[in-house]
Parts: sequence; structure tokens; C-alpha cells
Amino acid sequence: MVRRRTGGFLRDFQEFVNRGNVVDLAVAVVIGGAFGKVIDAVVTLVTGAILDPALKAANVDSIRDWPVGEVLIAIINFVLIAFVVFLIIKALERFKREEAAAAPDPVATHQQLADATNRLAAAIESRQL
Repeated sequence: MVRRRTGGFLRDFQEFVNRGNVVDLAVAVVIGGAFGKVIDAVVTLVTGAILDPALKAANVDSIRDWPVGEVLIAIINFVLIAFVVFLIIKALERFKREEAAAAPDPVATHQQLADATNRLAAAIESRQL
């Protein structure tokens, strides 16, 4: 009885893992982690390039020294991350549109295939094969 339950449990677990949703979720988590590192690098680059000179010009060592400094840093990071994600999504959408525009028209393709089939049939009939 215990073996039957264990075997059923393992079979159920295997079916669960083999579902596309679980595998897709695992892939999304791994890619999301890597993507997060890219976004962090871009935010650090932009923050360093824009904020550091402005802070030095204002004679401020760090925003963290301000009473609401941590909140400001979190807001700046959020806006920059959202902007970078927006730019990446826009680029992907443009790529998809260009790819869709380059795809052949299925109706025209079917018509060409039908015409070729008719020509082949006529050629076979004329040679009486």
C-alpha cells in the first residue's frame, strides 16, 4: 500500500515537473535573474554618469546623507529601471513588427503553390506519364 502511494506520488510529481508551465517558469526565473543584472549595470552606469557630477557640483558627498536619501535613491532606481525595461520592450516590439512585415503573405504563397501544382499536372498530362 505504501509503495503504491509512493509510486503514485512520484508519478504525479513527474507529471507536474514535465508540464510546460513549470519548465517555462524555471527558465523565466533564470533569465530574469540574468536580465536583472544587466538592468542593474545600466542603472549604475547612468546613475554614475549623471548623478555623481551633479552631486559633486552641489558639494554633496552622497544622497544617502539626506534625511530621505534612501527613499530618493529607491525612486531614482525605480524610474531608471522602468525606463530601461521600456526601451528594451520597445526595441523588441519594433523587431517583431519588422519580422512580421518581412513574412510572406500566406494567401499569395498558397496561390503560388496551387499554380505550380496545376502546371506540374498539365506537364505530366501532356507527356502522358
